[in-house]
Amino acid sequence: MKSMTGYGRAREELNGRTITVELRAVNHRYLDCTVKAPRQYGFLDDAVKKAAAARIARGKVEIFVSVEMQEGGDIAVTVNHALAKRYLDALHDLSETYGLRDDVTVAVLAKMPEVLGSERIEQDADELIRDVTDVFGKACDGFDQMRLREGEKLAEDVRGRCAAIERMVSEVEKRSPERVREYREKLRARMQEVLADTSIDETRILTEAAIYADKTAVDEETVRLRSHLHQLDGMLKETQPVGRKLDFLVQEMNREANTIGSKANDVDMARIVVDIKSEIEKIREQIQNIE
Repeated sequence: MKSMTGYGRAREELNGRTITVELRAVNHRYLDCTVKAPRQYGFLDDAVKKAAAARIARGKVEIFVSVEMQEGGDIAVTVNHALAKRYLDALHDLSETYGLRDDVTVAVLAKMPEVLGSERIEQDADELIRDVTDVFGKACDGFDQMRLREGEKLAEDVRGRCAAIERMVSEVEKRSPERVREYREKLRARMQEVLADTSIDETRILTEAAIYADKTAVDEETVRLRSHLHQLDGMLKETQPVGRKLDFLVQEMNREANTIGSKANDVDMARIVVDIKSEIEKIREQIQNIE
């Protein structure tokens, strides 16, 4: 499991160019990728975004691309062969005509005007795209390692909070029947107080207690809440992005906690429910960082 927050950087010298790719990401509901490259390399934008989408599921990602030509790397030296031949023929003619030693060398010929020239090499867009995406992949390796480390910390924290919620759910389940028993005893005490010496109808007390128990029963909610906790634990072990699924599951957990709270009608249970909801909210905050 990975966090959405991370940073990665790679620098390589390829085909006469020094390429640097740097990326950083923060939380976001979906993948929002921005590529910043020199204006003359605007054609890299789509290729880099495609490479990012293959490695990153969601997050607000900024990718910075720098391309520097190595000294002379974009200059080609050309030879004007036709002009060089004319110079060479003329020099040979001088040698034969005046009986001079024919000592023409490459260095001599190269010094003749306009024999050598230079021109800027046109960039090979496909080659540059391949090189930049290769460097991006290496930057992304470091980026992923950072996100994995952070993701493990998040998972550990969420597991701890899930364990705390499960303990509190056990308290709710233990408290629920005690609450019905206390209600029955309070009902009997009130009836005794009102009816004085008149005999109390135990059947009526049991009926009222049963109705109360039915209205305030939270068994279904605690079972579903435990099921959600079990599912959440399973999702934390997934290798695929699960952030959106976790977000939905936590909403369901919060719904069950609210239902338990509305049925509680008991100070002790209400306190426990408040603690459960507090832990669920902390889990919700943590999973906002999960890819």
